Amino acid sequence: MTTARLEAFSDGVIAVAITLLVLNIGVPSFAETKHHGLAHALWRNWPVYAAFLTSFLTIGIIWINHHVAIRRLREPDHAILFLNLLLLMSIAVLPFSTSLMATYLKQSQGQHLAAAIYSGALLVMALCFAALNRHMLLVKPHRLREELSLERRRQIFYRSFTGVIPYAIATALAVVSPYVTVAICSALAVFYAFPIGSGGSDPAG
Repeated sequence: MTTARLEAFSDGVIAVAITLLVLNIGVPSFAETKHHGLAHALWRNWPVYAAFLTSFLTIGIIWINHHVAIRRLREPDHAILFLNLLLLMSIAVLPFSTSLMATYLKQSQGQHLAAAIYSGALLVMALCFAALNRHMLLVKPHRLREELSLERRRQIFYRSFTGVIPYAIATALAVVSPYVTVAICSALAVFYAFPIGSGGSDPAG
């Protein structure tokens, strides 16, 4: 299989997942706006908007990083294909976990578990992406399109792995405050939006 076919299939899955996120955003009914107005009804739905924005940015950044990672590759092997499938599976479940978190964030029960499932889904995604990067950069570097020094390959891998610990912390803190969990996940999306180093040419780094 060529990297072009691998990336085309991955793009399709990611595009569907990121599009499904918008289905969580509903228009307030007239009954909801009758007493307090449309502005109040829209404000009450802020968890939905926050969840959409965080997940949209996260999936978008993973798409950028995935493109750069696959662009480094000369040809995939069976392990790369399997690890890529695991990554896509973790991305495909994000619309569900996003909807769950948005629905229960302001409720009196279930909000802690919903936040834990949401950040846990992002944690699994981060682990899958780190595993894919590790295999390409450290296990099978001879499959890379261009030769990179060991130091550079480790630098790229460690940056891809740095999100794992904050996501794990966010998941653990869901039992304390689901709002803190959402804040950490949002902050990580912003962090990964910036490329590594002052030169800043590698958003996957």
